[in-house]
Amino acid sequence: MWLLVAREPRANAPHWTGRRWLAVIDAVVWPLFWVFLLSQIDAPVGIVGPMAVAIALLISAKRIHRAVWVNHRYWFTTWRWGRIAASLFVIGMVLKLAVSV
Repeated sequence: MWLLVAREPRANAPHWTGRRWLAVIDAVVWPLFWVFLLSQIDAPVGIVGPMAVAIALLISAKRIHRAVWVNHRYWFTTWRWGRIAASLFVIGMVLKLAVSV
């Protein structure tokens, strides 16, 4: 027996001045970051490397479309992963201070 639970859709993002431009920057930077990381691999990647670059560029195009035309539905990736990175950094600093004392 399957039990299906439908979640409510996420609320629209708040609108503020400059949000569209920052969303475009966010939409471009993350896929380019992954392309940069992929280009740093010294081992031969064969067809996987160019295919991953093509997929990243397609994802970037989709994200740019959402950032420009459907901005109220665009959520910042930098904010999402930045909170996680900042919390891991704070936990690491607290552990470092606890061990050094």
